[in-house]
Amino acid sequence: MGPREVAFNTLQQHFEDARHLKMRELFEGDKDRFQRFSLRFQDILLDYSKNLITTETMAQLFELARASDVESWRDRMFHGEKINNTERRAVLHIALRNRSAGPITVDGEDVMPAVRDVIVHMSEFSGRVRSGEWKGYTGKRITDVVNIGIGGSDLGPKMVYEALKPYRHPQMRAHFISNVDGAHTEEILEQLDPETTLFIVSSKTFTTQETITNANTARSWFLATAEDTAHIAKHFVAVSTNREAVIDFGINPDNMFEFWDWVGGRYSLWSAIGLSVMLLVGEHNFNALLEGAHAMDNHFATAPLEQNMPVILAMLGVWYNNFFGAETHAILPYDHYLRSLPMYLEQADMESNGKSVDRDGHRAKYSTGPIVWGATGINGQHAFYQLIHQGTKLIPADFIASIQTHSQLTQQHDIMMSNFFAQTEAMMRGRTLEETCEAIQASGLDVDDVHDRLPHMVFEGNHPSNTILLKRLTPFNLGSLIALYEHKIFVQGIVWNLNSYDQWGVELGKQLAKKILNEFESEDTTAVHDASTSNLIRYYLEFSRTLDERADAENGS
Repeated sequence: MGPREVAFNTLQQHFEDARHLKMRELFEGDKDRFQRFSLRFQDILLDYSKNLITTETMAQLFELARASDVESWRDRMFHGEKINNTERRAVLHIALRNRSAGPITVDGEDVMPAVRDVIVHMSEFSGRVRSGEWKGYTGKRITDVVNIGIGGSDLGPKMVYEALKPYRHPQMRAHFISNVDGAHTEEILEQLDPETTLFIVSSKTFTTQETITNANTARSWFLATAEDTAHIAKHFVAVSTNREAVIDFGINPDNMFEFWDWVGGRYSLWSAIGLSVMLLVGEHNFNALLEGAHAMDNHFATAPLEQNMPVILAMLGVWYNNFFGAETHAILPYDHYLRSLPMYLEQADMESNGKSVDRDGHRAKYSTGPIVWGATGINGQHAFYQLIHQGTKLIPADFIASIQTHSQLTQQHDIMMSNFFAQTEAMMRGRTLEETCEAIQASGLDVDDVHDRLPHMVFEGNHPSNTILLKRLTPFNLGSLIALYEHKIFVQGIVWNLNSYDQWGVELGKQLAKKILNEFESEDTTAVHDASTSNLIRYYLEFSRTLDERADAENGS
């Protein structure tokens, strides 16, 4: 039995006692509990005192992290080793935001000069567009930027753009096209003017089916007005590595922004994939985003595990996932600008650690990545918080908010923040039967009159949560927050002995889709599938063709 297994077993023994912990009693018995279980990093405060933990629990969780060799794997990642073993790649999103003068090497080559060159290229281009120097084919300045991508090429830039809207250029808007559903593309295009729109096509290979399909649709829409393909160069740029395909599309290769195979899609917003963000918020704010992430990188790389924010969040997640049997984790931002953060983290976490096969190719005998989900807090309170408070499932949650708002409506911010603090307290404390009766009496009602309702009004409490407070949602603090979660995911992957940087699970469906699409085009209904899939395809083809024929007949008449 190895050190990791020993640490797991020791924790399991501890859990037999810890499972009966009551947070109310823990707070009543330790007036310093907040100080003991909270941590500050720059403008971020993490309060993890509202968890089912003791000092002994945390000590054993840190021992599990050490026994899993987290520190060594962390160092290997930062040094450019190919820790993505199934794709034989380094994992170096940290290089994209490296603000130090030091080198970061892959295969003996320092990657930082190339990284800096791309950032300079992005800065020069965005500066020209933002200033109005770069003009469309009719001489008008660019007012709308459309990012065409999928997965990490969409979710990351979109989330960051929404989060940093208070910093955007006053004369420019961003739009994001990802869904291959034509309705999404049409919905965006109908808002735009071809003369003032710039498209960013983000695809490493420039062959991604969804992205290139949407890019070709945008190209046709543009040419319907512009007519001359020479004008494409003024309105389309590419984030890619496929120079030939970019040129064939009509994009000037000088306006191709490169990234590298050691940049995973869901970790790519720091690269040229973030071009749409730089265009909208400017070079200074984009660099501040990188600096915030770099600061968290340094914290993660150097802080002892016991004072290491990503490690603490990661090990608390392991505690609930592997010992309490919690299957999900909720992300609950009380900030309108962070409304896309839950969706972003869904991909970041579940595509990274949603694995049943470990790094060594063996089937995992334990629970791995949780189901990550969430929504903005106030909306969630009136939607799914019922399940969190009074359901049968244990749902650990992260509550995220900013002390200082960008809004001028400060009273509304106070209302929102009062709910923010109240919800974590309610999850922890709950409300006993006695307290429920007292509350009813205080409202002027007779307890006997509502006796039958009393069981429904009791809250068990003892539901764990973390509170993450930013002083203000700035580019720097946003960068730190995103990097915090990136490293949390990494640590959990190491503890579970997973490769967090491949995503083979997305491939099979895409391969089958290509096969079925060919069947659509040939109207081949004889292909071999299971009975369900075969009949569904046949039903779709028969019904859709009937509708097409009917539409043709109506148009002809």
